[in-house]
Amino acid sequence: MRDSRPIATLTLVAGFLVSAMASASAQTYPSRPITMVVPFAAGGTTDAIARILGENLSQSLGQQIVIENVGGAGGSVGAARAARAVADGYTLLLHQPGLAAAQTLYPNLSYNAEKDFTGVGLINTSASTIAGSAKVPANNIKELVAWMKEPGRNAKMAHAGVGAFGHLCGVLFVQEVGAKADQIPYRGGGPALNDTVAGHADISCLSAAIAAELIKTGKLKGFGILGKKRFPGLPDTGTTLEAGYPNLDLQFWHALFVPAGTPRPVIDKLNAALRTSFANAKVQDAFVKNGMEAYPASEQTPEAATAMLKSEIKRWGDVIRANNIQAN
Repeated sequence: MRDSRPIATLTLVAGFLVSAMASASAQTYPSRPITMVVPFAAGGTTDAIARILGENLSQSLGQQIVIENVGGAGGSVGAARAARAVADGYTLLLHQPGLAAAQTLYPNLSYNAEKDFTGVGLINTSASTIAGSAKVPANNIKELVAWMKEPGRNAKMAHAGVGAFGHLCGVLFVQEVGAKADQIPYRGGGPALNDTVAGHADISCLSAAIAAELIKTGKLKGFGILGKKRFPGLPDTGTTLEAGYPNLDLQFWHALFVPAGTPRPVIDKLNAALRTSFANAKVQDAFVKNGMEAYPASEQTPEAATAMLKSEIKRWGDVIRANNIQAN
């Protein structure tokens, strides 16, 4: 019988060499500029967060962070660009729930978000609210649901376009409360918001930070925060969990990812730099300005970011399939 020990020895040696090379690479990482792919156009919230974080990551890592805006297909074009990159820590992806939704929304993607990305860390989260026209007679979630269920009622729900977070949020809301609504797509969040304020649309799923001032001035009504806790800017607006809808705990999040296969020591360096950034006053101010808050320290791990992406892929995949949502 052939002796298999030489093969086993070679395998062990090869594994040791790979591990040693990864360790050596991590010790010198980073030795050149790092690209952070932002899968949306410049000027938006995700881009703003990327530029503030990039500045602080650069200081911590000692190398320039180059922001590369690669928009298109709800963030899928940029994600594909990052997925194709070498897994060496020199290409990062800053993304939000669109990364998870795209996995089902676009069946012909050139990448698999769950398999092709590894988390570096969760960054921040922001509250969303179901808000609506001042003409709607309801004043809270329970009254809104009762109004939507009136015979012959088909509420008009405005959103920023098929597959946008506001669209998926609205679809899940209607599904969970057992009501009906016509989902009305607009060419962006601005037009959807304007038509809701004007009363041409009845309700919309909006950023609580954006909706807060309009609700306070009576231009919109805030029916409920989609989460476990109330939003500080709207302390009198109850939550969907308070109204008895535990599945409507929705958060708009940002997280940092790298291509799968990136050496763990490199991921750990990036995670440490990310955590350091959260203590910076500019980062904190940017979060507050956009109605966001950093995740608790216990949830800022690479494992938490990877787990979040996996659970979000399932959640939004179920919603998209159940409602036969198709991207244009």
